[in-house]
Formats: sequence, structure tokens, C-alpha cells
Amino acid sequence: MLVLSRKVGERILIGQDIAITVVRVSGGGVRLGIEAPNDLPVVREELAKAMRGELPAPSSPSERDGDAPRG
Repeated sequence: MLVLSRKVGERILIGQDIAITVVRVSGGGVRLGIEAPNDLPVVREELAKAMRGELPAPSSPSERDGDAPRG
């Protein structure tokens, strides 16, 4: 695993098509912006596990921390 330190507004590039930007750091959380091709699924781990039946489904979008659909 590669571990990097970034400040708000700084980015990490993965290949030529994926960019991760640190949007906000507050309390114990970090808000990330992810730019990726539309044909590449980007899913939070707990949602992927829930979709595979490993975890209960996550809360509704209005109850989550503001995840926005990509597009």
C-alpha cells in the first residue's frame, strides 16, 4: 500500500485517467473528489460489500455524508 500525505486542494494522479483531490479535512474525516472515466466504477467499500451481501445496505443518500453521483 502506498501512503501519501496531501493538503486540501492537492491531488493524487493514478495513471492518466484518474485524479483524486483532497476537498476537505474535518474532525476524523476526509472528503475526496474522484475524477475517473464514467465506465470505471468508483464505489465506497462498504457499499460494494453490501451489494455483494457481506454487509447490511448503507443508509439512504439523504442520510449519508453528501455523496453525490458522478456525471
